[in-house]
Amino acid sequence: MLQLLHIENIAVIEEADITFDGGFNALTGETGAGKSIVIDAMGAVLGQRTSRDLIRTGAARAFVSAVFTGVPELETLRECGVAAEDGELLLQREIYADGKNVCRMNGRPVTVAQLRKTGSALLNIHGQHDGQQLLDEEQHGAYLDSFGQVGQPMESYAACYEAMEATRKKLKALQMDEAEKERRMDSLRFQIDELERAQLKPGEEEALTQRRNLLRNSEKFMSAIQGAVWNLTGGDDGGGAVSGLREAAVAVAGAKGLDEQFALLHERLENLYSEAYDVAETLRDLEDSFDFSPQELDDLEGRADQLYRLKKKYGPTVEDMLEYLEQRKEELDRIAFASDTAARLEKQLEKERRQALKAAGVLSEARKAAAKQLEERIQDELRQLDMPRVRFAICFAEKEPDASGMDVVRFLMSANVGEELRPINRVASGGELARIMLALKNVLAENELIGTLVFDEVDTGVSGRAAQKVAAKLAQVSRRKQVLCVTHLPQLAAMADTHFAVEKGESGGRTCTRVLRLDQEQRRQELARLTGGEHLTQAMLDGAGELLHAAETYKQGISALS
Repeated sequence: MLQLLHIENIAVIEEADITFDGGFNALTGETGAGKSIVIDAMGAVLGQRTSRDLIRTGAARAFVSAVFTGVPELETLRECGVAAEDGELLLQREIYADGKNVCRMNGRPVTVAQLRKTGSALLNIHGQHDGQQLLDEEQHGAYLDSFGQVGQPMESYAACYEAMEATRKKLKALQMDEAEKERRMDSLRFQIDELERAQLKPGEEEALTQRRNLLRNSEKFMSAIQGAVWNLTGGDDGGGAVSGLREAAVAVAGAKGLDEQFALLHERLENLYSEAYDVAETLRDLEDSFDFSPQELDDLEGRADQLYRLKKKYGPTVEDMLEYLEQRKEELDRIAFASDTAARLEKQLEKERRQALKAAGVLSEARKAAAKQLEERIQDELRQLDMPRVRFAICFAEKEPDASGMDVVRFLMSANVGEELRPINRVASGGELARIMLALKNVLAENELIGTLVFDEVDTGVSGRAAQKVAAKLAQVSRRKQVLCVTHLPQLAAMADTHFAVEKGESGGRTCTRVLRLDQEQRRQELARLTGGEHLTQAMLDGAGELLHAAETYKQGISALS
């Protein structure tokens, strides 16, 4: 459950600490006092989308933290490397004016998405506009699936549908009119022919560049070789470095037996002579092997120009162009044999469609079985919410299979005896929508591990006896889960186990909001204010006291039964 909510610089709330209890917690206050800001702060620390406009004017950042107790082992916590020691979890979020967010769980930095995923497993916020979702028939199937827990049939159908759609896309890619087919094949043949005639070879561009540079600088090449050879050999007259090294080695040889130092010098001279001789021979071989032809250079320049033009059309390297060639050959084959491939894919598609329809049928049966249970549960909830004559039903229609199956699910109701069932969006009033949504949320919550339910003015359009029934229902729910409720109705506030008042005031020339935990006498005064307004009379206070007493008696009764 949510134990502590700490708020800093959120709209008109400069700083607030709210300690919630288990059971039914109510927040009341004048319109505009800041009750919904408390809910916005909850949403922020749960990772919901928020705006920097939420930051209090003049503040550099807003900060919200929430302490949850009794937290079960959640997969989302394991994914984030966070442990809820003794079942306690601290969520924190800082929102800066420049849009930056800093989120933590038990002190460990996490992303907003990770915070949102964890928050959604801890607390649900049901806003005053949730009832409008009932008017959107696209949501009805999602509500039913959530209640029916049709995970396995849905997974089986989804796998069949995805396979069918993949084959459908392949088939569609093959389908083109004959004129387009011929145009594409002509284009492919031209590209393939141009690339094949070029006789491209992997690595040839590097070799071509190296040889071309050599031929372009042939004079420098020959001059370098000939100069080196002349200095090493001395030309026809001798006298080069090789001969000099040889003569020096012979001169020292006569004394190498007389002293060890001369022996070492002789060895070094012999090595120098051998190395110089070897270099000279290598240079001569290069000189003899060099075959310069102006025609070869012209041919290389022409080939380089051809490769340049092809690269502009087919790829930045020879290897890329060869890969492009293979791709175009494969595409030409696919088009040429498209009829055969299409026939095979059509057979495959028909088989996969039958499998998808079979899986959709299984999913549909699971949904219909769940729908009967949901109808009974909602009908029972509505009776408890002072709507005994309202009939609620779920109808099915078939549609072309899509990602959600082949069922069109619609919620129907009849608000009055003798009236036929009609779509909710045609017959339900605002108060009826609120109670139907409350009934639905209550039923769905039974299948969830979420420990805290927040209701933000879900009593809109409800009054009198219906309000008392809604209060009783929330009290019943609060015996299984923690309930936090923002309300304007004294019936709901009286039923709470813990009551907070949200008050707006001024401090230091600034508007500020305080959240106060009320004792029994303060509750009586707050209920009287909700009932009669600012100027309280003794009759109003007495009536508020009776309301509190009746609520306490009711809660003791349901506690004894639970």
